[in-house]
This record gives sequence, structure tokens and C-alpha cells, in this order.
Amino acid sequence: MLRFLPLKLGRLYRCLKLLFVVGLFVILLMNTHNLFASFQKNELTDRRFINLNKCPACFGTSWCRKFMNGQVSFETWGRLRFLDVFNVKNVFFAQYGEPREGTRRIVLKRLGSNQELAEIDQKICKRATGRPRCDLIQAMYKTEFARLNGDVRLLTPDVVEGWSDLVHCPSQRLLDRIVRRYAETKDSGSFLLKNLKDTERMQLLMTLAFNPEPLVLQSFPSDEGWPFAKYLGACGRMVAVNYVGEELWSFYDAPWEKRVDLAKQLMDIAEQLTNNDFDFGLYLLDVSFDNFAVGPRDGKVIVVDAENVVVADKRLIKQNKPENYDVWYESKFEECDKEACLSFSKDVLCSRVTVDHNYYAICQNLLSRYATWRGSSGGLLHNPPPHVAKDGQLEALLDECANPKKRYGRFQAAKELREYLTQLSTPAR
Repeated sequence: MLRFLPLKLGRLYRCLKLLFVVGLFVILLMNTHNLFASFQKNELTDRRFINLNKCPACFGTSWCRKFMNGQVSFETWGRLRFLDVFNVKNVFFAQYGEPREGTRRIVLKRLGSNQELAEIDQKICKRATGRPRCDLIQAMYKTEFARLNGDVRLLTPDVVEGWSDLVHCPSQRLLDRIVRRYAETKDSGSFLLKNLKDTERMQLLMTLAFNPEPLVLQSFPSDEGWPFAKYLGACGRMVAVNYVGEELWSFYDAPWEKRVDLAKQLMDIAEQLTNNDFDFGLYLLDVSFDNFAVGPRDGKVIVVDAENVVVADKRLIKQNKPENYDVWYESKFEECDKEACLSFSKDVLCSRVTVDHNYYAICQNLLSRYATWRGSSGGLLHNPPPHVAKDGQLEALLDECANPKKRYGRFQAAKELREYLTQLSTPAR
């Protein structure tokens, strides 16, 4: 009986696949009229579709003129609304055109699923009225987002601490940086909160509370060498970022030399976010293959999902000297039966100067034999060439980086792994 099981499962899979195709064809027939209308209409000029009608309960308006002028349009399949059922994350590919620059590909994000966006509305209403439904625009003016009026000079830690991962443990230096680099205002460059308009201030605070990814991209911009996608602008609840390239998962079976180069870059990202001249520790809490992308021309690895990033101000930690602040913190390895799982304490990340979290996250979830994704295991560096496998050094370093056996072993393993990957990626002379 058992040997017939794979055959039956294979037939079941083919039947389900056929049913899916037939079902999709039926949906296409039923939506023929809407199908043609979808290709003729640019929904990104529709205020309600991009939720511009919900501002200031939105993420910004800096790109609204571009949206309304029709300079932004969905790519072919993105225009078919019935396919949104498969697009849970509400991430779309689009084309952006400038008269002199031509057309280029960009990525549009709603910064949440439909359910999460509906929950934002409910939370705003509850904060203002105690009820889940209300006039959203009026409610915004009754929330804490509006209480910071024009007389307030600075955005201070006591106001926003704990609102999101970005400000789990904010310092004044970080908040000044966020306000000064806020791209959804014409007065960017000032860290004074009072220089923002009331609507801009509410948009900034709402973004900080519900999905701070745009603020991470603005505060640590790619133009200054940070490994994040470039923020372009927003209109309503649609945010535009630069298209980087294919997701990291597409390179899982790439040639060995390419995977070594990508692994080296990932470890470099871990190092840069952990130790930099600005004394900010940026710790990635969500590390998976689809949260990184690779540039098609330069082959550069970029973080494309920055919602879950804790930012710790190491200067403030050294100044306040919390308990054990100068003791090196080692993240605890934990095996689990899920994809991309990590063990961490945000409070500890915020109270230690020396932390190995980013090395741990990259090694465990992307590079080592513990990395699992979409049913595959072995990590990005799976199946090394015979001479590398025989040497045993790579496997030993990856194991120690993911699941260290010695005290502070991960710190040393991460350093040696970066050096070893550099050697592997350097052509022999």
C-alpha cells in the first residue's frame, strides 16, 4: 500500500493543479468586461484606490502629483484586481515615467495586508472614540497623533517609546534624525517638530506607530551607503520604493561563486548594521530569503523589507550604563520547525553595546545548514565544491556562527567567516 502513496499524491497534485487552472479560466470569463476595463484604466490615479481620501491617516502625499498625473502605473498583471487575493502583502510592481529620464520599474507597497490596514482604521477610531468605526479623518484630530501641536519643539522618547520596533528604545538623537530626514514634508532638514504642518506631523506619527519601514529607509538612506531600498515617496497609503532586483531566493541554486559573493555581502550587511561610525545598532528581526534582493547590474544585496528593525543608540547605552551594558550579548540558538524563526529580546538588544544578533540571524536563517525556506534546507551555501567540503572550514564556521559551542564563539566565527568568504570569492592567481 505504501509504495502507491507517492503515485496517488502525484495524481492528486495534478488534479488540483488542473482545477486551479480551470477555476482561473472561469474567473477570467466571468470578469471579461472588468478585465478590459482594468487594462484601460489607471487605478493609481483614483484617490479612493490609493486611500488618499483617508489622509492624514496615511503615509504621505509627496508623490501625489506623480500619481494623479498618471506617471505611475501598474505593470500588466498588477492591473488585474481579482489577482489581489494572491497578493497578501499588497506589494505591486509598477512603472514610473519622467519626460527626460524615461520609464523605470518601481515597487509600490500598501505597508500591510487588507486586514492589517482595516485594523489601523479600527485602532484610530478606538483611540479617538472608543468605537471600532467612525469618521476616520475627524478621529485623527482626537488621537495622540494630533496632540503634539505646533508648540512642541521636539519629538521626544517618552512620547513614542514602544510604538514600533524602530522606536522600541528611542534616543533623542534617533528621533531628531527621523524628523530631520522626513521626506513627506517640504521643510525636510529641520529636527524641530513644530516646523511640520499639522497633517505632516500626524502622518509621521501614524507611520511611526503602524509601519515604520518608510522612516527606516529615510533615516538610513541608500544614498549614504546603508543597505536598504531607496525610498521615493508616498501618496495616501501607497508607498513607492526603488526596484532593486530579484529576491535572494532566486539565487538559491546559482553557481557556487555567485552564492559565495552573496553570502559575503550578507555578512558585510550584518557587520555594517551592527558596527558603524554613527554608533547606531540596527538589528534585523525578520530575516528571510524574500526580505533581500539582488541588483541585476551590480549584483549588490539590499534589504527590501525594513519594517521590523530595532534601532539602539549605543552612545546613549554607554552614557546611561544599564546593568551589564558592557557585557557582550550572545543570542541564543533555538531550533524550530518553522521557517525563518529567530530568538531575541528587544530589551536586551537595547541595553547592550556589543551584540551578535545580526550575525546569528544571517547565519541561521540564510547561510547555514539550519536555514530552511520553501521546503528546502541547507542554506545559501549548500552543496559546496568537493575541495571546500573536504576542507571542512566553511561548515565549521557556519555551525559556530549559527549555533556556537564556545563562549563568544559567534563573534569570532562571524569575523573568520567574512575573511574566509573573501578568500573563496577572490580568483586564484
